[in-house]
Amino acid sequence: MFTRRYGVAAVLAAGAIAIASSNPAMAEDGVTADSILFGQAAVLEGPASALGQGMRAGIQAAFDEANARGGVHGRTLKLTSRDDGYEPDRAIAQTRKLIEEDKVFALIGPVGTPTSAAAQPIATAAKVPFIGAFTGAGFLRNPKLDNVINLRASYGAETEAWIKHLTEDLKIKKIAIFYQDDAFGRAGLDGVTAAMKKRGLELATEATYERNTVAVKTALLTLKRAEPEAVVMVGAYKPCAALIKLARKLEFNPVFVNISFVGASALAKELGPDGNGVVVSQVVPFPWDASLKVVADYQAAIKAAPDFVSLEGYLVGRLVIAGLDKAGPQPTREGLIKIIKDAGKLDIGGLTMTFGPTKNEGLDEVFLTVIQPDGSFKPVEKLTM
Repeated sequence: MFTRRYGVAAVLAAGAIAIASSNPAMAEDGVTADSILFGQAAVLEGPASALGQGMRAGIQAAFDEANARGGVHGRTLKLTSRDDGYEPDRAIAQTRKLIEEDKVFALIGPVGTPTSAAAQPIATAAKVPFIGAFTGAGFLRNPKLDNVINLRASYGAETEAWIKHLTEDLKIKKIAIFYQDDAFGRAGLDGVTAAMKKRGLELATEATYERNTVAVKTALLTLKRAEPEAVVMVGAYKPCAALIKLARKLEFNPVFVNISFVGASALAKELGPDGNGVVVSQVVPFPWDASLKVVADYQAAIKAAPDFVSLEGYLVGRLVIAGLDKAGPQPTREGLIKIIKDAGKLDIGGLTMTFGPTKNEGLDEVFLTVIQPDGSFKPVEKLTM
């Protein structure tokens, strides 16, 4: 009797092992036999909502494109997004919900420096991939963060490009800064200060505003009193547009230079005719240049009008898809990150992303664009008056 019972138990145990080994959901949260779930905590409502919505639209376009071809190794890719309001406390709560309640495989496309600073430690502690944050903050480029993958160039690279072009192309030396008074704005301030110091220059003045507001009148008066030739701006599209429009009314017309995070298309829309001549630095390819295959793919996949933010989201999605494809039929969180970092150079539709053991940032290029009278953008190699 003992032998018979043991035999039945052995058969049941063997069956359970076989089922577990064939079911990837047992291995990693978010992975089932037919799908992989990704989570995004980003600003989806409020004065910076175009940024989160744009990233979401781009990621979803890349996922839809892959799913139409049968997914990756037979699994469809799903995205669930939660609104963090561009506030650190909400980012913490929503990130925890994505990891603990939604059981996502990875976090993708978060938006903002202060929110990423709050969410990334949670993801790192849980060993959940944190991929493609819409921020150039330096702390995310620390190679010791072994769960973090960045797509875009750093804010340090952007601010260096600003000062280089302003001082060399336009011979401008009197430069002021307008920035969001938080970790994002201060990251930009640090980059600008370093680039100025490198050239033996100091800022003419500093002016700030509070996150998620458009209270910029005091900042404008501070800037105007200093009479700078250029104002570099580290903020979101609504407050930056509000300041520029007020400046135009007061006939205060320095060269205005904005960071990529501003959301270029949203900024141009907010500014209307006041946008003519405003400069915005960019860290992804030109969304209207279909000569690059990945941009042509993006244009075909995106449901809305092309812009820089949704293109960045699309590229993040394509990067994840490339990593999953290389990971094979049994993807793991650790394996996905390792594959991307070990790939060295990844060709994404003619666009090369470069990673390595000490480099978790795929793209390094920064270029400038200038808003035209009709609200469109012109890429430039050199600034002119």
